[in-house]
Amino acid sequence: MFASIAAVGWLADRLGQSVIPFYIVIGMVASEFVVGRLDLPAELWGVALPAEIYVTETEFIELGAELGIVFLLFFLGLEFNLDRLLARRTQIGSAGTIDFLINFPAGLALGWLFFGSALPAFLVAGIVYISSSAIITKSLIDLGWIANDEAEPILGTLVYEDLLIAVYLAVAGALVLGGGDPTQAARSVGVALAFLVVLVVAVQFGTPAFERLFATDSHEFIVLRAVGLAVLVAGMALALGVSEAVAAFFVGMALASTGHVQQIEELLEPLRDLFAAVFFFWIGLVTDPLAVAGAAGLIAVAVLATTPTKVLSGYLGGRAFDLDARRSARTALAMTTRGEFSLIIATLAVSGVAAGTIPGPVGERISAFAVGYVLVMAVIGTTLMQYSGPFETAVQARFGEPSTEQ
Repeated sequence: MFASIAAVGWLADRLGQSVIPFYIVIGMVASEFVVGRLDLPAELWGVALPAEIYVTETEFIELGAELGIVFLLFFLGLEFNLDRLLARRTQIGSAGTIDFLINFPAGLALGWLFFGSALPAFLVAGIVYISSSAIITKSLIDLGWIANDEAEPILGTLVYEDLLIAVYLAVAGALVLGGGDPTQAARSVGVALAFLVVLVVAVQFGTPAFERLFATDSHEFIVLRAVGLAVLVAGMALALGVSEAVAAFFVGMALASTGHVQQIEELLEPLRDLFAAVFFFWIGLVTDPLAVAGAAGLIAVAVLATTPTKVLSGYLGGRAFDLDARRSARTALAMTTRGEFSLIIATLAVSGVAAGTIPGPVGERISAFAVGYVLVMAVIGTTLMQYSGPFETAVQARFGEPSTEQ
């Protein structure tokens, strides 16, 4: 696995491309769904070949992918602090609400068009609404946009989406697994919100304690304490039905107010990049190209319908932060990517089949649609960000004001 990731990473660097699509595609190629289906000879030039040469989804890879999400969102949190978040709450609220009001109803309409019933439509709405915090954060870092003005509306909207999706997942989980029990849904939402309140309080008042926790000259202890804290809180979130990504973001935000943030970033950056690569590889590994091909029509319709809605809401979100047309265009392109949360919702659909709340063919089709949609949108989103220049120029010429920025 690591050899193939390193090889395609080198290739992407040589071609000047984003590594993310390469990691996803090599994961798909190495999976049981591609290499595993090849009719390979038992031996080659007299040398016996292994019976299984494909990579399986082991517990190690699944855990590595989870850590990739945790570290990416942890670093996203390090770029924020609570005071800065609260100072821009009006703009974040405006951009996030615009994003929700445009994209969630579009997803509901698509879901009803595809499946003709309420629960599948609700799941499809979540799949197409939520952008990928992990992939977008990685792209911002790779492109050097993380310190630019457009990073603030992008990250602010992602925070809004992540908080909202924590509630969404609690409701969706109760509806899918609990047979639509409103009491269970309300209890799950209450637990999620209470946990988030505890995290906010820790971020606001925990700075002195975090300062003492990291007051050491040992790099080993700093790494262990940062990883231990992030993974512990993320694990607690998962146990309570809250997104581990949201929890990791709050841990990063808590440490952003300390004097150790730069040292933590420098020491944990290799870990973040390693496990982020495993996360993207895992997306490809669990993607069956034949299942995706079977849902190609749904995916094509969804891509054509939801890429423009994300571009529109992203552009308006940039404007809500008083950015010019060019930087708002960058915001628009960045928000098109979908990823990890959509896959989590896809697993809910499969669980719904087992629980009897969703018919088998519908659940399987939603799952195939989600993985294919995530794969296509991950490639489209990262490519749009990498080659944003012509789009920025066109938007600037049509809607912009004179700008001296390069």
